[in-house]
Amino acid sequence: MRVFVTGATGFIGSAVVPELMKAGHQVLGMARSDAGAKFLEGIGAKVHRGDLEDLDSLRKGAEQSDGVIHLAFNHDFSKFEAVCETDRRAVEALGSGIAGSDRPLVITSGTGIVRTQGRPSTEDDAASSAIPRVASEQAAAALAAQGKRVSVVRLPQVHDTVKQGLITYLIAVARQKGVSAYVGDGLNRWTAVHVLDCARLYRLVLEKGKAGAHYHAVAEEGVSLRDIADVIGRGLKLPVVSISPEKAAEHFGWLAHFVAFDIPASSALTQERLGWRPIGPALLSDLESMSYFPA
Repeated sequence: MRVFVTGATGFIGSAVVPELMKAGHQVLGMARSDAGAKFLEGIGAKVHRGDLEDLDSLRKGAEQSDGVIHLAFNHDFSKFEAVCETDRRAVEALGSGIAGSDRPLVITSGTGIVRTQGRPSTEDDAASSAIPRVASEQAAAALAAQGKRVSVVRLPQVHDTVKQGLITYLIAVARQKGVSAYVGDGLNRWTAVHVLDCARLYRLVLEKGKAGAHYHAVAEEGVSLRDIADVIGRGLKLPVVSISPEKAAEHFGWLAHFVAFDIPASSALTQERLGWRPIGPALLSDLESMSYFPA
């Protein structure tokens, strides 16, 4: 299969592209820059120049391919609503590129947009319409209603020993403030998956995913923010402190919107339906193994 991958040079994309190629697929990777194009060429992928706001380039990339994996996202969380609407338009453009065919389109969302009380969310739970990131899932649902083969991968904190999703920003705040912090008792939980397990799931969803289905890339259902802060504190040799909810915005800035969420999630249905089994290192293990003071 010839697969168009947006975000092909990003943290997750740079793991997804080799995973696809190893399985025998050809990759057409979107690149915004000369450096990105050079990277893709160096690993044997074809290059398609474009970006998230160039809707024509997205349509053309999809038209040239047998399937699409949409990973690109603008991670400027200071204007979160605007970037989520940009992603809605990108999904719509990719959908127009696969019109009139049974070609699969796999789009990306997050486990954090599903809110359940007292239990981990599942793949069959609906996303909250109050959270801006739902825009991507709404666009996917509209395409599925038109008969297009669209499925959704919901991501947790995707990690290795270099990056860890929102936790990367937690580490940056700890460096800046001189303390590693959590909110309240810190018992709220985030889900996690190793980047290589995540890449394998994207391939499986591309190959086997059902139209309109949601899949959870979750290896760990919930890791407490206090445990995360403890490991960061040891790594940076900083004290670990609790921040009151009233002081969270002052301490964490834009990250305060996310850092108090309790958002456990399950991948039991994903594992049952696709035969996916996460095997990578755990989140805290990667945090303990990373280099906090690179040369």
